Amino acid sequence: MFYIFHGDDSHAQQETVAQLISKLGDPGLLDLNTTKLESSITFSQLQQAASAMPFLAKVRLVIVRDLLSTKLDKPFQKQLLEYLPHLPETTRLLFLESQPLKASDPLVKLAESEKSGYVKQFTKPEGPLLERWIKQQVEAGNGRITPQAAHMLAVNIGSQMEILSREIEKLLLYSNGEEIQSDQVKRLSPYAAEASIFDLVDALGNRNAKKASQLLQEKFLEGADPFYLFSMFIRQFRLLLQVKELADEGKRPQTIGPELKMHSFVVGKLYQQCQGFSLAQLEQIYRHLLEIDVDVKTGRNDMTTALNLLVAALTVPA
Repeated sequence: MFYIFHGDDSHAQQETVAQLISKLGDPGLLDLNTTKLESSITFSQLQQAASAMPFLAKVRLVIVRDLLSTKLDKPFQKQLLEYLPHLPETTRLLFLESQPLKASDPLVKLAESEKSGYVKQFTKPEGPLLERWIKQQVEAGNGRITPQAAHMLAVNIGSQMEILSREIEKLLLYSNGEEIQSDQVKRLSPYAAEASIFDLVDALGNRNAKKASQLLQEKFLEGADPFYLFSMFIRQFRLLLQVKELADEGKRPQTIGPELKMHSFVVGKLYQQCQGFSLAQLEQIYRHLLEIDVDVKTGRNDMTTALNLLVAALTVPA
């Protein structure tokens, strides 16, 4: 058998691979009969690994990463197309691709048409599909979650599937059989805390003093550490500065995300927020944050008071 698993949902891909491997016999013996290859291999290296007979086991497992999504030269592709239908019956050859392949790809077509081939695309769910996935994961862990809590997780974390899975595990343990509520997500998920900082910065950018002050007081009442909140402020305004500089150069979120290596959801929010500030204002705010850090560390101010004064200063109408 040869398998082509492709797409950007690496978490689901890894789970499927783990399930497949679990059915291939004794893990210790399988480990002895497993070969892992990278995209830089030659055809002869792949053929040698895939044609070898297993040692004291029923199958040999060969895993190749990101070979097909690279631009294979024509001779390599032709050799693969001729070789794959004639793999030894004892070989399981896995092509793991982190990018989606085209339906017209000759190797995808071969996997679909051959009895010994199998192809599956893994695409990260978004929007309502992502919320449904969260609900299904919670139910698979014998739990329940409100639609509001599922929506909050989906919006705050986005399609970062491994992070979502860890947050769901944490919430399942905490809820102990009870239905997961949105306030539990706020309390336990650092990503929800980050989202509230987004909301606070939104209020600052809109010069909405009442809302900004209310959001800050809510964080204090929830028991948030003022120094943690301050670190989130620093991080947020540092990112806003970076996005604003690129936005002023005429770049759009689609190009800013890869350049700063940030998730598209986060970049979209930052791009919207930076419209409420000029570059000079953001630079001035960042210098002010440095002054707060120095004043608190030298005992000239306490962090709670400093944050309240900061919010008040930033919401004064321009």
